[in-house]
Amino acid sequence: MKTGLIVIVVLVLIALVAFGQYVGVRNTLVTKNEAVKAAWSQVDIVLQRRADLIPNLVETVKGIAGQEQKVFGDIAAARSRLLSANAPADKIAANQQLDGAIGRLLAVVENYPQLKSNENFLRLQDELAGTENRIAVERKRYNDTLQDYNTYVQHFPNNIYAGWAGFKPNEAYFAASEESRQVPKVNFSNPGTAPQAAPQPAPTQ
Repeated sequence: MKTGLIVIVVLVLIALVAFGQYVGVRNTLVTKNEAVKAAWSQVDIVLQRRADLIPNLVETVKGIAGQEQKVFGDIAAARSRLLSANAPADKIAANQQLDGAIGRLLAVVENYPQLKSNENFLRLQDELAGTENRIAVERKRYNDTLQDYNTYVQHFPNNIYAGWAGFKPNEAYFAASEESRQVPKVNFSNPGTAPQAAPQPAPTQ
C-alpha cells in the first residue's frame, strides 16, 4: 500500500513538473509569436507605403515614356497582387514580383534622359528610395524575430510542448528576389548628365 502511494505521489509530481514546463513554454511561444506578428505588421506598413507611391511614379513616367506599356502593365498587375494578398507568404511572393517590375521601370529611365531632370519624378524616386531602405530594415527585423521563434519551437523539449499547443515552425521568411538583386543601378545624382553606356568588349578578330 505504501509503495503504491509513493508511486502515485511521484507520478503526480512528474505530471506537475511537466505541466509547469508546458505552461512556461506555451507562454513563451505566445510571446514570440506575437513578436513575429508585430514585426510583420511593420513590414506590411512599409510595403503599403511603397504601393501608394507607385501610381504617381508610373503616371510621371507615362507622361514621357508612354509607349512602355508592358512595363506599366507588369507594375499594375504586381501591385494589385500585393494589395489583394493577405497571408505574409502571399505578400512576400507578390512583393518579389513587384521588385522586378519596379526595377524594369527604373531601367526604362536610362532611355529617357529628360526624366532625370523632372522634379516630380526625382522627388518620387527619392521617396521610393527611402521606402526601400525602410523595407530592408523592417525585413531584417522581421526575419530575425521569425528565426528566434522558429529556433525556440524546434528545440527539444519545446518541440513536444509546441506540438501539444498547436505551434508550428513558420517558414515565411522575407527575402529579396533574385530579379531585384540584378536590377541595374540608376544614378540620379546628376540630373543633367546623359546616361553613360556600358563599355562594350572589343570585337574579336
